[in-house]
Amino acid sequence: MTLDKTARATVEVAVQFSEPVFKKNNERRRKFLLLVIVIGLLLSLTATAQDKRSTDLLVERLGEGFVSNTANVNGTTLHYVRGGNGPAVILLHGYPFDWYSYHKVMPLLVKKFTVVAVDLRGVGKSSATHGGYDSPNMAEDIYQLTQQLKLAQVYIVGHDIGGMVAYAFARRYPRATRGAMILDVPLPGLDSWEESIAGPDFWHIPFHQIPNLPEQLLADRQTVYFRYILNRDHFSDADVAYYASAYAGRDRLRAGLEFYRAFPANGKFNTSQRSVIDVPVVWAAGEKSFFGKIGPSVVEDLRAHGCTNTKSEIIKGSGHEVPIEQPRIVAELIERYASL
Repeated sequence: MTLDKTARATVEVAVQFSEPVFKKNNERRRKFLLLVIVIGLLLSLTATAQDKRSTDLLVERLGEGFVSNTANVNGTTLHYVRGGNGPAVILLHGYPFDWYSYHKVMPLLVKKFTVVAVDLRGVGKSSATHGGYDSPNMAEDIYQLTQQLKLAQVYIVGHDIGGMVAYAFARRYPRATRGAMILDVPLPGLDSWEESIAGPDFWHIPFHQIPNLPEQLLADRQTVYFRYILNRDHFSDADVAYYASAYAGRDRLRAGLEFYRAFPANGKFNTSQRSVIDVPVVWAAGEKSFFGKIGPSVVEDLRAHGCTNTKSEIIKGSGHEVPIEQPRIVAELIERYASL
């Protein structure tokens, strides 16, 4: 069992305190530290229980029939929330979010679909790992999850980082995919990528990619940072605090940054994919998002890379955070294409 931040701090302070106090009595120091470690474990268990209650409450708010669970896949543990019946729809979040970014979309889909919203590797209740944050490997995470859940021919939807994973999933497992929807994100390695991220609005990409520095600057300051980057028109302070908690702690904070550090690897994968696949791919962007301007270029790029059945959509009245800003339109798009 790993200690949470509060419990680790308790142990570290105790170690520093015990050395001068018990310098001449190693047995007393050993017993004292053992007691502190037990207290630390109890604090961790309490924090874990509180965390679970918080998740359970959010799941209950979705409506009847939704459950929260985990699965061990591809060297990590993925947390997911599942509900409904029918053909499977997998929902993958972007940064700085977790599964809850689809909480307004999920209840609109469960009458027709089995809906599974996943915490990507390292985020929220999913386990962080040393590596493996490139989109092809995270697509393997999701594929193994669908196999464990016995979900065949899934429709996969991804927003932002999740959109990169959705594309890699369709590429790696076309026979397991009845369609893919990429929400408001260009794809590294395609021509439209460089066109998309050239402006000053994308300063955060090179910042996140700097080795080690962002972790030191953002540690325990995720709430301040997320408040700055998330639009106040759509995200309350409580929303920001919740999403900051999904990236709390050294390992989860680093996992979110590793998504960006994996962009070069994602680009190499995407560039290499030239085989023809007939998986229906929809690229959709917010009307007010910068990416709303590049839909035709993205579609052209995807077709040039062998995705013969590709089209674009515009989500009216939305900026970048489409599942939050226009959940009904997003749900309608998913229903339309996932039902084919």
